[in-house]
Amino acid sequence: MSSAEPVHMSESAVNKVKTLLQEEQNQDLNLRVYITGGGCAGFSYGFKFDEAANEDDTVVERDGVRMLVDALSIQYLMGATVDYTEGLQGSRFVVENPGATSTCGCGSSFSV
Repeated sequence: MSSAEPVHMSESAVNKVKTLLQEEQNQDLNLRVYITGGGCAGFSYGFKFDEAANEDDTVVERDGVRMLVDALSIQYLMGATVDYTEGLQGSRFVVENPGATSTCGCGSSFSV
């Protein structure tokens, strides 16, 4: 990860987003990663597609895929990696977050 990149996208995440964009037939969509309050550990990660970047979004681009992180969420995601995994718990986007002091068993909730 380059020092100028606040959040990293794994190759697996990039490839999955490319596949989803082809299925949606809309190359203007961006993967938005955000933090919400709640979950068993205090905060939860969220993922959705968004056509427009907001003025205060952090934009990370890799291999033609754009990831958006809002100004409030970026403080919790600095240094994190967004990955896509396929395993026994199903297929999903996950965040490997070095800033999280604890995570829950499902991997989608964390605390700082």
